[in-house]
Amino acid sequence: MVTIIAQILSVLGIIISSIMFFYARKKMEEADSTMNKVQEKWKTVKRETENERREAQLKVKDEIYKKRMEFEAEIKKERLELERHQSKIADKYEVLEKKEEQLDDQRREAQQTERKLSRMSEVMHANEEKLKSLYTELINKLENIAGISKDQAKKELFDTLQAEVKLANEKWIQKVEEESRQIAKERSNQIVVGAMQRYTIDQVSPNSSSVVHLPAEEANTMKARIIGKEGRNIKSLEMATGMEFVISTDTPEIITISGFNPIRREVARRSLEKLIIDGRINPTRIEETVQLCEREIDEIVEEYGKKAVLECNVQGIHSDIVTLLGKLHFRTSFSQNVLEHSIEVGMFARMIAEELGLDGKIAMRAGLLHDIGKAVTAEVEGPHAIIGGDIAKRCGEDPLVVNAISAHHEEVVFMSIYAPLVVIADTISASRPGARRETLTAYVKRLEKLEEIANSFTGVKKAYALQAGREIRIIVQEDFLDDDKALILARDVAKKIEEEMNFPGQIKVNVIREKRAIEYAR
Repeated sequence: MVTIIAQILSVLGIIISSIMFFYARKKMEEADSTMNKVQEKWKTVKRETENERREAQLKVKDEIYKKRMEFEAEIKKERLELERHQSKIADKYEVLEKKEEQLDDQRREAQQTERKLSRMSEVMHANEEKLKSLYTELINKLENIAGISKDQAKKELFDTLQAEVKLANEKWIQKVEEESRQIAKERSNQIVVGAMQRYTIDQVSPNSSSVVHLPAEEANTMKARIIGKEGRNIKSLEMATGMEFVISTDTPEIITISGFNPIRREVARRSLEKLIIDGRINPTRIEETVQLCEREIDEIVEEYGKKAVLECNVQGIHSDIVTLLGKLHFRTSFSQNVLEHSIEVGMFARMIAEELGLDGKIAMRAGLLHDIGKAVTAEVEGPHAIIGGDIAKRCGEDPLVVNAISAHHEEVVFMSIYAPLVVIADTISASRPGARRETLTAYVKRLEKLEEIANSFTGVKKAYALQAGREIRIIVQEDFLDDDKALILARDVAKKIEEEMNFPGQIKVNVIREKRAIEYAR
């Protein structure tokens, strides 16, 4: 048994040994194969590396060769350029040498010419001295023959020529002035008449009324109700409206409303008419009615202002000016509605401006706004033209428009052609037949009264009423009154006019003291 086991073990040992031998041999063969592959790869890498090195060397050699060729070409090019510059420099040098030779020749010629001129100058100087002596001898002979000196003869000749030239110049200027004046007169007449023909209205503008009529059958009763117990109703009306209500027994069917503010006067008139129609007259009802009429008047004012702006096609008017235009509807000047008058002036100004080749829009704007100062004269003291110009300036109007407004009564110097143009249009509108109700007799009497007041003072030569009675121009004796006394005279005349006359707006008292020297050439 033991022997069998031993044999088995020996056989197993032999088998295991054989297996291990074959496995070791296989590993050795694999190791040899791997070593061979590694050696082959190393040889391959070595060959590739060598090839790359050779290729890199060839590339470097090629690059060096190319750079060398480029460098040689650049050097060759620069050498050729240098040779070309050297050739140019040589040519310029030759030209400069030739020019230098020419300059030397010209210098020699100039020296010769200078010597010749010097000799000629000496000869001319000698001849000049001879001519001076001959001229002096001739002048002396002429003075002896004429019996006057050279300066006297020169002065007489100059005076004679000056007089002849002055006379001819004056005659020519007079001729040109007469021709220009005649042409201008004909042209201005055509423009003014054409403007008046193009703008006409069918009827005279209505007037604002400050009189309220009472029902005839109950006039006394209504007056008593308006007065109220102990006069409380009439006092409430006057307090609410700021106007004075005149109730007279001489006119039983009329109540007169007196006040300087035309808007407030219109509110008072409308309020009183509404109270008469309503029949309920008491302080509370009076206040409510007055407030209602004030709102109505504000709306009417805006409506009239916008209507005037649309009618004149004026753009960009400030809202405050639109309101003032509306207020002018309730203002009259010699019974002429001021708003209608302003529209007429704008129309006339635009027509005349277009005929003269001026800007019709500026003329229309200035004419329409020229009397806006009258809308606030009840609240602001001063000439309405100056006030209107200040309002237009505050509202951003064009300086040409502002000056035309301020100067339309010649209280400010004209700054452009539009100012006298507005004056002309204003005169046309005021003088249109039927525009103003003042009779010719009353108008003449007012002017005569102004001149009479001015002539009543000592030292006055002449007095002239101008601008429809808006200005009194007084010429005083220059030897009798000095400047200070002339100023005192102007104040005294203005004070006397205020005391003795009733007039709208203001009157300018212009005292002139001057000494004139007048001569006529026939």
